Amino acid sequence: MCGIVAYLGKQEAYPILIKGLKRLEYRGYDSSGIALLNGELKAFKKKGKVQELEAFVKDASINGNTGIGHTRWATHGAPDDINAHPHLSGNGRLALVHNGIIENYALLKTALEKEGHQFKSETDTEVLVHLIEEVQKRDQLPLEEAVRIALRRVIGAYAIVVIDREEPHKLVAARKASPLVIGIGAQEYFLASDATPIIEHTRKVVYLNDEEIAVVSIKGGLQLKTIHNEIQTPFVQELDLELESLEKGGYDYFMLKEIYEQPTTIGDSMRGRINVDEGWVRLGGLSDHIGRICDAKRIIVAACGTSWHSGLIGEYLIEDLARIPVEVEYASELRYRNPIITKEDVVIAISQSGETADTMAALELAKEKGAMIYGIVNVVGSSIARLTDAGAYIHAGPEIGVASTKAFTGQTCLLTMLALILAHRRGTISSAYYQKLIAELANIPAKVKKVLEYDEEIKYIAGEIKDRHNALYLGRGYNFPVALEGALKLKEISYIHAEGYPAAEMKHGPIALIDERMPVVVIATNKSAYDKIASNIQEVKARKGVVIAVVTEGDEVISEMADYTIRIPDTEEPLTPLLSVIPLQLLSYHIAVMRGCNVDQPRNLAKSVTVE
Repeated sequence: MCGIVAYLGKQEAYPILIKGLKRLEYRGYDSSGIALLNGELKAFKKKGKVQELEAFVKDASINGNTGIGHTRWATHGAPDDINAHPHLSGNGRLALVHNGIIENYALLKTALEKEGHQFKSETDTEVLVHLIEEVQKRDQLPLEEAVRIALRRVIGAYAIVVIDREEPHKLVAARKASPLVIGIGAQEYFLASDATPIIEHTRKVVYLNDEEIAVVSIKGGLQLKTIHNEIQTPFVQELDLELESLEKGGYDYFMLKEIYEQPTTIGDSMRGRINVDEGWVRLGGLSDHIGRICDAKRIIVAACGTSWHSGLIGEYLIEDLARIPVEVEYASELRYRNPIITKEDVVIAISQSGETADTMAALELAKEKGAMIYGIVNVVGSSIARLTDAGAYIHAGPEIGVASTKAFTGQTCLLTMLALILAHRRGTISSAYYQKLIAELANIPAKVKKVLEYDEEIKYIAGEIKDRHNALYLGRGYNFPVALEGALKLKEISYIHAEGYPAAEMKHGPIALIDERMPVVVIATNKSAYDKIASNIQEVKARKGVVIAVVTEGDEVISEMADYTIRIPDTEEPLTPLLSVIPLQLLSYHIAVMRGCNVDQPRNLAKSVTVE
């Protein structure tokens, strides 16, 4: 969840580190820090966002061509100056930044204290740098060997970068279950949690694999080995990323930019994958496994957060269209509840970052049990992409806003294409309906653009309910998961308590909460349950609830009942989530802005959850 950046080369490290930390701040923003080597080792740490660190070091000596930086999402220890990274060894020789959790830190700490080590922070990270110091001092080892041996005693997840005052032209990095990428320049190296701080310096990168250690030096170049001392050959890749995608482009927040990008990103997710004229849908990497997926006794979807909601829509799509049983699991529960998974099952993993720790752990379990694994991720080269048997990228581009928007619609679009492929292959829908859905899916980007034209109307509604303390979101069928997603967005960025329910479940408890202060958002676009949804709205109105209805253009009945309406273009019911979620994203955004919330960096959250 934290962000790591490091530099070794001929340039001044500080400007690269600070800019890199700003690019990575979406991964955590409780505190930040840097360590620089220039004859001596200097560390600067500050509670708060990167701009606080920048102000703190304004008058300090910050020269040096080697350095490491970190922006933190607090796990062990409060978010304060002392617990901020980098952490130093007891002798002041080493500095280390870390993303992950060292599970056996307490045992290691006790053993180190017996050796005379004293600790200043509450973090597991400080224990790790002291452990490396102890190994290095005891056996008089070079830094990389001390790191390798120390990591063999560690249980948990980590991405680390370490610098040594006595070896100023060297960086040592390692990873296990947390991402780390190395950028290769001209006699210089850039290390980071993801490619966003690297892209403006080089497009040549190496993604570290689990339990790999990287040593970079000006003279020795890049060397890789495992923690078991096995030499590895670096696999250099070319980044497919545009610098412009990392900028706000005139928008006040990344989240708003990403909402408005969705006509493009949904189109990108389909590009080369559907052809309306010829009437086909294809996903690369699926052809070698299509038979096994079609014959699966069951499909299990493993995901977390927003990805879990897209997985629920996938369940409706695959069961409705392809007639294959689907179960959607929280990845964190799947891996710990001793699930029944067999070789006849297919597990679909969904993750924006491709690094979600719980989802990766669930996949490891499924792999052990012989299930086929299919991945749906956004980040190229991510851990889940490399772990799966097959999969597809959603091609949404970098998503900087912590609250996911375009990744959700990208995932949902890709699940729609997968369901269509399976349905056509299994013969569970007619050829005419298959062709109709393809044509309608191709029209979705234009229809999303149409929804965005109602932004000012949605902003007005947001102003009417921004001061409420609770909200209900109701939906049926394909739009029940959209209700869950709408409620999550409101909670995430505006801090208003909100819950999503199947509309009919309102009578089984939540109706007790409804009064004139309770806004109820109803997704009322389902043709198959229209009358039922209308009845649910009447029940809300009878209790003086404020109804905000998302309706299909041309709707008259529900529009008359509701206090406020938001219109979306008509489409086939299985595709409605791709449209109905857009106004809910905008509604949450505008409410959060009106309440003075930091939309891109909501409190206590981070973009990529790489710890369990």
